[in-house]
Amino acid sequence: MTEAAELPPAPEGARTVFGEYFPEAVRYAELLADAGVKRGLIGPREVPRLWERHLLNCAVLSEVVPENVTVCDVGSGAGLPGIPLALVRRDLRLTLLEPLLRRTNFLQEVVELLGLDHVTIERGRAEEMLGKVPPVHVVTARAVAPLDRLAGWGVPLLRPYGEMLALKGDTAEEELKGARAALGKLGVVDTSILKAGEGIVDPPATVVRVEVGESPGGVRFAAKRAKAARTGRTRRRR
Repeated sequence: MTEAAELPPAPEGARTVFGEYFPEAVRYAELLADAGVKRGLIGPREVPRLWERHLLNCAVLSEVVPENVTVCDVGSGAGLPGIPLALVRRDLRLTLLEPLLRRTNFLQEVVELLGLDHVTIERGRAEEMLGKVPPVHVVTARAVAPLDRLAGWGVPLLRPYGEMLALKGDTAEEELKGARAALGKLGVVDTSILKAGEGIVDPPATVVRVEVGESPGGVRFAAKRAKAARTGRTRRRR
């Protein structure tokens, strides 16, 4: 069994970011440092930098997420960025999407323990979810896949005129440049690179924003979307 490393105290900025839900953020950090390591959800070397690199880096994503929208966190893993985002934004309705059972079990435990009643857990791969989960305003993701592949999974889950927000590192600009052709085929109408968490995390979090028009997923997914809609109507009539 992997030994859990020692979790450092929360930085002062964490109190500001999480506000009244700071105790819940501490509990989540403790769970990641203990059960998260023991179950192989995060590496023990990540524990000393859990706050700065993971919890705060994910929580500041809230700066660029619109108010009162639905969000699907694709490849949520141990709950990053979905859980920190849920802690600071009670106005959102979040779905944490993750294919692996041991991870969804952990996520369910966290959601129940922290009282996150605006969060639901779905087990499955994003590419299999079209028609199984309602289209959302925003898709989020962190460290899941290169941007072109990630967009192929996440963009079709969006509502018309929705957006995907992907936390990326130094390669954001290069990834975006290399993915432009693929994004165009997916119905993407605009892209931008944003910075979040100025003065809170160093360096600030880099977010790639991908905005779609009236056809999320483009022509490629139009037939699948129509079929999913027909199937949904049939189920509701029964």
